[in-house]
Amino acid sequence: MKIAFYGSSLLSSYWNGAATYYRGILRDLASRGHDITFYEPDAFGRQQHRDIDPPEWARVVVYPATEESMRCVLADAARADVVVKANGVGVFDRELLEGAIANAAPHAIKIFWDVDAAATLDEMRVDRDHPVRAALPDLDMVLTYGGGPPVIDAYRGFGAAECVPVYNALDPTTHFPVAPDERFSCDLAFLGNRLPDREARVEEFFLRPAALLPERQFLIGGNGWDSKAMPGNVRHRGHVYTAEHNAFNCTPKAVLNVARDSMAHVGFSPATRVFEAAGAAACLITDAWEGIEQFLIPDEEVLVARDGQDVADHMAALTPERARTIGQAALARVLSEHTYALRGAQVDTLLHDYAARTAAAA
Repeated sequence: MKIAFYGSSLLSSYWNGAATYYRGILRDLASRGHDITFYEPDAFGRQQHRDIDPPEWARVVVYPATEESMRCVLADAARADVVVKANGVGVFDRELLEGAIANAAPHAIKIFWDVDAAATLDEMRVDRDHPVRAALPDLDMVLTYGGGPPVIDAYRGFGAAECVPVYNALDPTTHFPVAPDERFSCDLAFLGNRLPDREARVEEFFLRPAALLPERQFLIGGNGWDSKAMPGNVRHRGHVYTAEHNAFNCTPKAVLNVARDSMAHVGFSPATRVFEAAGAAACLITDAWEGIEQFLIPDEEVLVARDGQDVADHMAALTPERARTIGQAALARVLSEHTYALRGAQVDTLLHDYAARTAAAA
């Protein structure tokens, strides 16, 4: 099928944590014969901080962040069999969603792909005129990258014809074990941009343990942390490019995952970083959220912390041998059950099944 995908960026993970998710799923869909065009605006410095060159498996159209250019790329939706609008493009989100639906061919499958479903649903609950809420009657399905039963039930309650989680996963061709890199040497590392709905949790689960363990070394990567007051045993790395992820994950004794507020509240929302770290055989410590057992087994494949004290206790007790054992177990689990090849197969089946049902009804 010919897929027109309107998203934040395929080429850059700069202030764009969904980049590796898009790459993993779309690359697999391309391998299954789908013809993919990804439309992304030239905005927020992403094109100046590219992680990859335009890939051979997708055509990437970078358009100026102007209304005229946005209207031009929306016209291409008329030639697609599947039209996807992802949330969080950052410019003209309402117009892109409305335009993607209006320009889609009559036979096209129209999809809203929500990579921040918990936050979107919170907005919809307080705004009856929310663009996604208004668009649901004209959409064929909503796909999300997490949320489980709470998100499915909420979207159906708002009138979605179909809502299916397509979870984050591992692309073993891009994230895998490598040799340690001294630039990332530390006891515990955290990678994530500074965002209002995660900062308090980073303070609790990362900065508090650093203060409790002054003899240990901590490393934080991601944008926005340079102005944040931190304990003296915390180093700030800044933006970590995708090509550096493996070394970032492989070098520390352990790697921390901290969910955003909305995702932690809803549960069933493992971040991309969870699978990328597991794919590098890192010993992962994650803040507690409902549904973790669906992805990794606590105390065997991941360490779970209820608060900063738990993180400190895990680090105080963690030996290099136990860290390696947990990391190897996590790697085996994600390779067998949580790869983008499996997620791509899921989406491929969804598309073909929907097309078959539509053809039968016609």
